[in-house]
Amino acid sequence: MTEPKIEAYIDPAGGWGSAKSLAKYLVRERIPASGAALLNKQNKPDGYMCVSCAWAKPAKPHLFEYCENGAKATLWEQTAKRVGPDFFDSHTVTELLGWPDHDLEEKGRLTHPLRYDRGTDKYVPVEWAEAFAEIGRELQALRAENPRAAVFYASGRASLETSYMYALFARMYGNNNLPDSSNMCHETTSVALPQSIGVPVGTVLLDDFEQTDLILFFGQNVGSNAPRMLHQLQEARKRGVPIITFNPLRERGLERFINPQNPIEMLTNASTEISTQYHQVKAGGDLAAITGMCKALIAADREAGAEGRPRILDHRFLAEHTHGLAEFVAFCDAQDWARLESRSGLTREAMEAAAAVYARATSVIGIYGMGLTQHRKGVETVNMLVSLLLLRGNIGKAGAGICPVRGHSNVQGQRTVGIAEKPELVPLDRLAEQYGFEPPREKGMNTVEACEGVISGEVKAFVGLGGNFIRAVPDTTRMEQAWRRLRLTVQVSTKLNRSHLVHGEIAYILPCLGRIEIDEQSTGPQAVSMEDSTACFHGSRGFTRPVSEHVRSEPWIVAELAKATLPPNPKVDWDGWVADYARIRDAIEATYPKLFKDFNKRLFEPGGFRKPLAARERKWETETGKANFIVPEGLEADPDMASDRRDVLDLITIRSNDQFNTTVYGYDDRFRGVEGTRMVLFMNGSDIERLGLEDGGEVDLATEAKDGHRREVAGLRVVKYDIPAGNCAGYYPELNVLVPLWHHDEQAHTPAAKSIPVRIRRPAELPAHD
Repeated sequence: MTEPKIEAYIDPAGGWGSAKSLAKYLVRERIPASGAALLNKQNKPDGYMCVSCAWAKPAKPHLFEYCENGAKATLWEQTAKRVGPDFFDSHTVTELLGWPDHDLEEKGRLTHPLRYDRGTDKYVPVEWAEAFAEIGRELQALRAENPRAAVFYASGRASLETSYMYALFARMYGNNNLPDSSNMCHETTSVALPQSIGVPVGTVLLDDFEQTDLILFFGQNVGSNAPRMLHQLQEARKRGVPIITFNPLRERGLERFINPQNPIEMLTNASTEISTQYHQVKAGGDLAAITGMCKALIAADREAGAEGRPRILDHRFLAEHTHGLAEFVAFCDAQDWARLESRSGLTREAMEAAAAVYARATSVIGIYGMGLTQHRKGVETVNMLVSLLLLRGNIGKAGAGICPVRGHSNVQGQRTVGIAEKPELVPLDRLAEQYGFEPPREKGMNTVEACEGVISGEVKAFVGLGGNFIRAVPDTTRMEQAWRRLRLTVQVSTKLNRSHLVHGEIAYILPCLGRIEIDEQSTGPQAVSMEDSTACFHGSRGFTRPVSEHVRSEPWIVAELAKATLPPNPKVDWDGWVADYARIRDAIEATYPKLFKDFNKRLFEPGGFRKPLAARERKWETETGKANFIVPEGLEADPDMASDRRDVLDLITIRSNDQFNTTVYGYDDRFRGVEGTRMVLFMNGSDIERLGLEDGGEVDLATEAKDGHRREVAGLRVVKYDIPAGNCAGYYPELNVLVPLWHHDEQAHTPAAKSIPVRIRRPAELPAHD
């Protein structure tokens, strides 16, 4: 970590800044020239799927089909650095608990299976057979007592093949406790979209970006979280397509972009303007802003009808395909403009200006991220965006649709093949017939419920398939205290992280192959598959040698866990599946025949093969048989957390340019001008002045929640930033400690991490207790 420096960044996203950052990482991770060449296989039809975000792989890729963050993810995985038994000989777990997250992962790849030794407070090497034997004994004993006391978490990075096996393992164990990273980000989407249009995922394909004539962009920082999408956005802008952005912070990737693959742009520093309108909504203000646009459209449509001009709304579509329009119109009509302005943070003129552009467009894409999903009323906000699109028939036609931007590379796909706590989402009867067992029918635990179970003592064992669960979840302090009371924790991982150090009584680290490594089994090198954000399935092959002879593939590890835990089942050939992953894909196709027809034959189809989605064809698999207008309860996205105290601000947790989810690649956030630290708090200048603070001064934060628990973070540096008054922002996961576990979406249970009421004080001014 260098001496912290805060300095405004004036360059566009991409360009030389991106190129220089990658060059630095190649050197730092000791990647040879051949490693740089490896990037040319990333996201190619015959290559490997990026290990970070889930943005789509085009059928005709660019020469370099990777972004800065995707390349960092590859270099982070393919580092020459290693964490073997000698490392743990030198460091106790207690010592390592004091290390920052970045420093733990930066040490390199795990090379041996490890078991925690309480006597020495160290992880020690263990043979695979010995590890599986003890894990199996513990899980068997717990299963006999209460199978619901074990949780099987998946991070969203594991392949379709591994995810299918893992979900089957959990159900044969006896529960549906299959929380995943989707519970923490886009579960809101998975709940909202089936209500409104009858599918749990977005309807937009890459082809739609070539045909759209307007893009609406809500609550997603494309420059840091899905930079490859900037190709589609830039190409749309060069065709004259407007992009209207709603986002609290001014984000560089949503302002200007230089394509690093374009020599002319690189040489001339010629950037493309991305957003043609940029509306800085308040935290949680999207619900009111979209309502304002709908209200303006409805009024303009009435006026056009009265004057004999062409109507604004698509009345033919509305009559044939939708339900609930009258109630929705009544809700919009009833909203007062002053209230809409106050809650959204936008003027009436701004909302009407956005609506006017929308009214002229014929094919519109609505893109959104966690700025919409991570609120108490996130489901209602997503449904309001769908309603805006429905008003002009922008679902189920070329160049239009709803486009949630997923995070982890296979978080959407693992849900497709059974990683779900909701039994109604899984063909349990088919699984029962296929494998000769009775699957559990009781709802399992989602992420928040699993955390509640850990705190209450109901959960006694945790198996983690990837990820850094203890850092990703809310209420960090309470969770870490409770976590240590678990009987068993098992982590399948590539790198060391905090979830290994905050462990149960019996704890194992099982090192796995990375996706980019050659997975050699008895029938030869294996391929795996993923589903991208546009619901297309892709194959992926490894190209590099494994980091160690002691690491194993995820399918092998899952199979061995299942064999050690479950009684033999002649209908489940775990060893046969591991020998040939094509047999797993045959099993997936047998379970989901409509989704995976000819799975193995289509595995490496350029651009992926598409999951059938009824809403794309304007077939609505909803209770009404139509697309539904769903009326929200009000305009507040976080109504129960509102405060009129002048010293309380709404905190938004954000990612830096130098991280992916909980993985922190470095201490810089180039686009926001932060270097050498992550302990910052971005604030509006008027709030800094009003609260008697100083730009560059130090403050502490405390959550404004009267539930008997103290949630504080000390030592944050104030940074004056372009953010709405009344809001502030800081980095995830460091500020997860401030998110109460119960502060989640009412329907989806997604943590409401984009609007957390906090009190800001100089360090000496914080009260001793809430």
